[in-house]
Amino acid sequence: MSSSSLDEKVPLLVQSTSNSPRGGSRSSYVLVIHGGAGTMSKDRSTPELRARYKAALSHALEAGYTVLKDGGEAMDAAVAAVSSMEDCPLFNSGKGAVFNVDGKNELEASIMLSTPPSIHTYIPPSRRGFGLTLLTHTRNPSQLARALYLSPTAAPHIMLSGSAVEQLGEGLGVEMVDESYFFTEARWREHRRGLRLPEEPLPYPGDDGKREGVKLPLDQLPTGTVGAVALDIRGCIATVTSTGGRTNKLVGRIGDTPSVGSGFWAEEWPLRGRIKRLWRTMRGKSDKVAVGVSGTGDGDYFIRLNTASTIGRRMKYLDESVEKASKHCVEELRRDGGIGGVIALDNRGHIAMPLNCSGMYRGVIREDGRPKTAIFDDDELD
Repeated sequence: MSSSSLDEKVPLLVQSTSNSPRGGSRSSYVLVIHGGAGTMSKDRSTPELRARYKAALSHALEAGYTVLKDGGEAMDAAVAAVSSMEDCPLFNSGKGAVFNVDGKNELEASIMLSTPPSIHTYIPPSRRGFGLTLLTHTRNPSQLARALYLSPTAAPHIMLSGSAVEQLGEGLGVEMVDESYFFTEARWREHRRGLRLPEEPLPYPGDDGKREGVKLPLDQLPTGTVGAVALDIRGCIATVTSTGGRTNKLVGRIGDTPSVGSGFWAEEWPLRGRIKRLWRTMRGKSDKVAVGVSGTGDGDYFIRLNTASTIGRRMKYLDESVEKASKHCVEELRRDGGIGGVIALDNRGHIAMPLNCSGMYRGVIREDGRPKTAIFDDDELD
């Protein structure tokens, strides 16, 4: 039986047993995350609510760091971080997902790697990513994206949607839940206010959102997502993104999160110039360049501009740094009328977190294990 057949359960968070770096050089591992971007008011927020968001971001960073520090795969670290945010009702993904115009949750997720994970040797180099949309029962869409990426025989495509793919995921051991699991009072009231409809009665009284004490999230009527980009010791970069989409989106709307090149991207290419490659090799460094990107904001603009992959293309063909390329593309979004931001990471450990709006939940953790987070546009990581 093939190791990627439907009958085989794909473990959700396998840690690599191989610590051998690609190209003979050990990379410094890094994890960068975002929890959504948009219109946020520091004046209307409270110290307590800001502290809760930063604590949730730190928890996600620590979940991914636990994988990386033990030599695990970038893919598993990114999924661990995103799963943590999917389980938290503060963020627009998983448990905290927003509602569409019919009062339903339709979730999306994606995964992409610069190179296949070292432990899963049957994954061909051409299989780099997977997108999912219109999910209604998957507790952690990021874990479903991972399971299907690792199942090329069962899921030979690059994008799938709806109940059929959830049945496929359930056969691979991914947890499914009743639709009521995704209900939170805060998101429900946002949804009803946005449509100028009565907020009560609640469809599921006594929900988890109320018990969490989240009565007014910072990101009101959000368009954002959650995402993580990780670099492991072998130099592989993985990006994972997950969202509930736009508040009061039309039924069946598909955003940038599952659209390859728009809301997510990862790739690797040889360093340009023979002398540069030789010099890097002589110094024991990788002669390749890699990048991973995860976006958040108004997805329709990310799709129109193909924002995530454009960052990679500017780095590849214009020799721009990850910081310069990311900043240019986020500014391009603003000029076109879209709000949002990105997180990006290259294989030398350089990160970028540009945004063109008042806030983006974001954070980074490096080998020292100290999570650093920020929320508003003028915040420093701390």
